[in-house]
Amino acid sequence: MQAFMTRSMTGFARSQSQGTWGELVWELRSVNHRYLDIHLRLPEALRFLEPAIREAVGRHLSRGKVEVGARFAPAEASRAVEIDYARLDAVSEALSEIRARVIDCQAPDALRLLTFQGVQRETEPDTEALQRDALAALGQGLEQLNAARAEEGARMEAMLRERAATIGERAEAAAARLPVVKTAWADKLKARLAELDVEADPSRLEQEIVFTAQRMDVAEELDRLHSHVAALEDALSRDEPIGRRLDFLMQEFNREANTLGSKSQDAELTEHAVEMKVLIEQMREQVQNIE
Repeated sequence: MQAFMTRSMTGFARSQSQGTWGELVWELRSVNHRYLDIHLRLPEALRFLEPAIREAVGRHLSRGKVEVGARFAPAEASRAVEIDYARLDAVSEALSEIRARVIDCQAPDALRLLTFQGVQRETEPDTEALQRDALAALGQGLEQLNAARAEEGARMEAMLRERAATIGERAEAAAARLPVVKTAWADKLKARLAELDVEADPSRLEQEIVFTAQRMDVAEELDRLHSHVAALEDALSRDEPIGRRLDFLMQEFNREANTLGSKSQDAELTEHAVEMKVLIEQMREQVQNIE
């Protein structure tokens, strides 16, 4: 298998091969799937290749629903008619016995004899050459399929990096907003008490401010969002299939964004949380199709 890169699970490829055995065309299609799911559509002449085909697909792909179809046209030479002379002699002997017993029984002509069951047989193509050439063409098709999946995967990777960077920027903006929110809330509480002409116990007021500040504190969630952005960048640089890892990361991203929104007591922080969730959903849709 070639060096791995971010690959989509969607792709199409077509390859063909010709030989003394005839002509063969492979068509390969793949879409997203949780596991590697291989579906074969083979002519009867290629059924013997099924185990080798599945092995070849497994070497090139790790996930996706893959349809492998083949169109096979045997060469005319490989369809040459051979006569089973022992069978023909047996049929001829049987006909002689019938003519001896049945009056005016006419003998069949040569063409009718040729079409009698077992008299003729078609020569089989060179299965060794067919297997060698067919699997070589299949390998070329699988490489083309991976190239198509990698091209789409590169676009998806660029989109994920851009969205993740924007989430990081939103997290930084939210972190910068936190001190302002805490100060504004404390000032609002003091102003409310002044309006009510209530003299609050300074220690009790301080406790209330501390308690509410802790309840509103989303610093840990913002730190974890930065960690998830770094984890996504790391995953995109790995030389292995990363779809499942990214899918898990999307769940973690979404959890932190939801917590940020639920704790928010400020319109600007709420906006950051909503925009993050929009970005995460866009990323999640793409991740569902990454191998």
